[in-house]
Amino acid sequence: MSESLKIDDLKATVEGHEIIKGLSLTVPKGEVHAIMGPNGSGKSTLAKILAGHEDYEVTGGSVTMDGDDLLEMDVDDRSRAGFFLAFQYPLEIPGVSNANFLRAARQARLPKGEEIDAVAFYKEMYAKMDELGMDRKFTGRSVNEGFSGGEKKRNEILQMMMLDPRYAVLDETDSGLDIDALKVVAKGVNAMRSPERGFLVITHYQRLLDYIVPDVVHVLFDGRIVKTGDKDLALKLEAEGYDWVKDEVLASA
Repeated sequence: MSESLKIDDLKATVEGHEIIKGLSLTVPKGEVHAIMGPNGSGKSTLAKILAGHEDYEVTGGSVTMDGDDLLEMDVDDRSRAGFFLAFQYPLEIPGVSNANFLRAARQARLPKGEEIDAVAFYKEMYAKMDELGMDRKFTGRSVNEGFSGGEKKRNEILQMMMLDPRYAVLDETDSGLDIDALKVVAKGVNAMRSPERGFLVITHYQRLLDYIVPDVVHVLFDGRIVKTGDKDLALKLEAEGYDWVKDEVLASA
């Protein structure tokens, strides 16, 4: 069985417009891959398709997770199977506390008839909150309701740490973060780097990749991966922008 998140010639539309136009990449376990690209290139669309957003229609290609067909799973099954998406704009869930939300999510992953050890659960959750610099009072607050941008992003990382996914996609997690919050979020992600987990980090900016150093960087342009390299590719994009990528794509067309 292939131990990777593999996207092969993926095509997808939204409201009849093709956004993803034959995208292929593979994220093996143990690696952090970054996707960069200009606005409108399809970065967030890709994240939503992987998570199973109903507004996007897959018209071709395949996505497998450790050999299993991800596109055949519903949203809940993708999560149970070990897929996690950190949203660019985390959702608020009024009336559901952080603690209850995480307990329910963890409980749903246990075999039928098995119950969470409440003491061990809270001990683990508090330790991870301390690691992220989160006030423990947040456990009783509704999920993301009234949170600042930085608090929402930390809460997303807390969810990821507690759910322990096999593959995590971070959709512009650095959006709206000041430098201190960025460092804390990156610390949480780096603490989860493991031979048993793969990351796909979607970002506009090199600054995030100063703290979450990728193994591989991909450039997404017009719905396709058009260039792949190491961390130095992100530095070149930061210094020179995307015009040179567009020129190369047009020259090869």
